[in-house]
Amino acid sequence: MSDIKTTSGRRSAAKETPEQRAKKKKIQIISGVVLVIIAIGLAFYIQGINPKAGAFIWVLGILFGYTMQRSRFCFTASLRDPVLTGGTSLTKALIIALSLASVIFAALQIKATGWDMSALKLSEVKLAGYVQDVGVHTIIGGLLFGIGAVIAGGCASGTFMRMGEGFLQQWITLVFFIAGSIIGGYALIGAKATGFLYTPFKVYLPQLLGGWLPALIVQFGLLFILYVIADWYGKKKVGEL
Repeated sequence: MSDIKTTSGRRSAAKETPEQRAKKKKIQIISGVVLVIIAIGLAFYIQGINPKAGAFIWVLGILFGYTMQRSRFCFTASLRDPVLTGGTSLTKALIIALSLASVIFAALQIKATGWDMSALKLSEVKLAGYVQDVGVHTIIGGLLFGIGAVIAGGCASGTFMRMGEGFLQQWITLVFFIAGSIIGGYALIGAKATGFLYTPFKVYLPQLLGGWLPALIVQFGLLFILYVIADWYGKKKVGEL
């Protein structure tokens, strides 16, 4: 389908006269300048509402959106593409992103202990609340979310990115995304009342493995192995191996 749309778009562009292309380019430049001015104006307005970091968050959000749109980054696609098309570019990008996030999260965790490398228990870490319980409920929720994301054509990041591009399907997806989150919140309350659907267990590698060094080795070792496998699989699918 995408090949057909691309071919159709190329034919339409080929039919345009030089004057039409110049006019379209001029409109795009003017529209871009207007949007930049609006974005700057909103930054000043948001900073007035939130003097601490309003403009920073606004600019960061724009940069994140631009990056995702240009890279076509999507968590669902990173796991779906290897199965459907054999492409692993997004898979490798996700692994790199997880590696960077792991570095930052580990630094924040260690800083929260006062740079005490011997503080390995969750009770000793101020950021312990960010380590959530895993169990049967995680598997069930992950499966439901994965099925819905594939049907919808994207995860949360992919949905927001395509909404900005004007895809009507993603606007509908957002409505059910919110509805599903509300239902899931109430379902979690019910699951906690059972002994099977909710089995709380926190996985905190420094505590589980007895130190920060083995935890970091396992974390980045597994990510490196996944990256090598993804790279090998992608090259195999395109015939480079």
